[in-house]
Amino acid sequence: MCKLSLLFISRIGRGCTVKNEISRKLLSWTETLFEKMRAIRAASILSPSFAFIRIQNKFLPTRCLHLATAAGSEAAADRFWEACVDCWRPNVEDVDRISWGKPAKKKGTGSRGVPHRLNREERTLFDLARKKGHLEVAGSAWRAQRREAPLLNTYRSYCDARGVASVVLQKSEGGDGDLVTMDLSPLRRPDAFRDWAEECARRVQPLTPEIPDAADDDYSDYTPADDGVDSWKSRPIYQLPPFYITWSLQRADAKKLCKQLSSMFETGDPKVSRSRKPVGVKPGKGRRSGGYGIG
Repeated sequence: MCKLSLLFISRIGRGCTVKNEISRKLLSWTETLFEKMRAIRAASILSPSFAFIRIQNKFLPTRCLHLATAAGSEAAADRFWEACVDCWRPNVEDVDRISWGKPAKKKGTGSRGVPHRLNREERTLFDLARKKGHLEVAGSAWRAQRREAPLLNTYRSYCDARGVASVVLQKSEGGDGDLVTMDLSPLRRPDAFRDWAEECARRVQPLTPEIPDAADDDYSDYTPADDGVDSWKSRPIYQLPPFYITWSLQRADAKKLCKQLSSMFETGDPKVSRSRKPVGVKPGKGRRSGGYGIG
């Protein structure tokens, strides 16, 4: 669009029907407009649902990408959880980029030691999970080629970018013992994990989950150190421990629970579009092509 504007301006100049001063003013106005558009796009996703961003002494309204997708609705009024807003989080676009094997623009989004690149089948499951609000995988989603589970890593980073819990349905072979796991670590509030887990268990009764013992809640390595740095506010999600709440259910009950948890923690985004393959993505072993650690 910017190139079209410049081409339009150049053609006006050639016609000699408008003075150069008008052309310069139009060019300046176009550049200012794109600066404001980029500033709005780069606005924090943790701002209120309808925020006002100050740009050159002017207040421009913008709508946040997440963190209160249901703000003002009944779901927001009944919300018992609250994600940390004063912390480091990746960008949703960067999470999508590393899932294709492309480098992220924001440092810390991915790691060469944590695979994130998805194959075609995993891509389909990931796109469905973004809409439904929960991920459905066969078994543990382990991929032997990567000796890891890139789909789970990518989805956890995606939930961290949006500031929501990660809900995953791990399907068993016969459907008799499906495992529903919900990870609260993307909310980045370790002091409230246990209270939220107990409240969640109360709301989904009579289904009884497995909650980690209080003795296992040792976050001493992730709490503010002598230098005042809180790891939960500064580290990427793949460097933080998960907090799993698990249920073992039949297939039908497991799917109903996933829908209930997705609604309770507002994890779904029905309007999200399918991810598109970026230009220049090729299979290979090099780092730029999504080699070891990137996918």
